[in-house]
Amino acid sequence: MPHRLPRTPALAFPQQLNPELASAGWRPRYIYCLCLGLTNATVFSPTDVMPLAPWAKIAMGLQSLVSLLVLGLVVARAINVLA
Repeated sequence: MPHRLPRTPALAFPQQLNPELASAGWRPRYIYCLCLGLTNATVFSPTDVMPLAPWAKIAMGLQSLVSLLVLGLVVARAINVLA
């Protein structure tokens, strides 16, 4: 049984917003979500994928906060070691 896309997606990918960018039958796959997670963790904001559902906004916000906290701890440890 094939998976179907939901009627109201939680995330809006550029290929969904502008069909000229997508090939026929394009669907978001794992690599697109992995890229979203990596960019959200390193830039602390969504880059090309917009969260539409409230749970997606909360999840992306928490991911950014955790990434910022970890970065702060690493920088603080580096400064402590160098001082």
